[in-house]
Parts: sequence; C-alpha cells; structure tokens
Amino acid sequence: MTSTFEVLAEPNRRLILDLLRHAERPVSDLVELMNVSQPAVSKHLKVLRDAGMVASRVQAQRRMYRICPEPLADVDAWLSSFRPMWESSLTALEQHLDTMDDEPGD
Repeated sequence: MTSTFEVLAEPNRRLILDLLRHAERPVSDLVELMNVSQPAVSKHLKVLRDAGMVASRVQAQRRMYRICPEPLADVDAWLSSFRPMWESSLTALEQHLDTMDDEPGD
C-alpha cells in the first residue's frame, strides 16, 4: 500500500488535488488544465483513487472526480508538530516589523 506522502510526492498528483479542491471535474478538464496526456492523467487518478484521495461518479458519458480530504489528515497530523515553530517565527517577524520606523515619504 502506498503511503499518503508517497502519493503526494508526485507534482502532477498534487496539481490534480489543487484542481479538485473547489469543485469536481471530469478527466477532460484535468487534461486540458494540466497540459498532460489523458493516459497520464488517468494513471495519476488511479493512484489517487487507490489511496482514497479522490472518488468518482458517472455523469452521462463522463466520470466526475472529487477530492476526498480524509487521507490528508495524516499530512495535517505530521505538520502539526511544526506549526509552533512557524508561529513563533511569524510572531518574531511581526514584532520586528512593528518596531521599524516608517521610511520618510511613505
């Protein structure tokens, strides 16, 4: 079984997830937006489907794909340990910017 991280390591799969983030789409839309061949998109969709990251439904002659966010919880859980580091860095940057004098003429 392929891990979530292995699936997401491939840039085209991440792009597919980005394209499906706001709405479901047929394969033809993904092919057009990605500028990748239909067989390549279908292979990536199969990997995403096998990992549970996308699901499909038949609509007339088209298969519509949508994102399934549940497997991404693994990534979120792993990243959560890094959030305090990011938050402290952003807080330090904000404090530094607050102490800077405005440039003359601004």
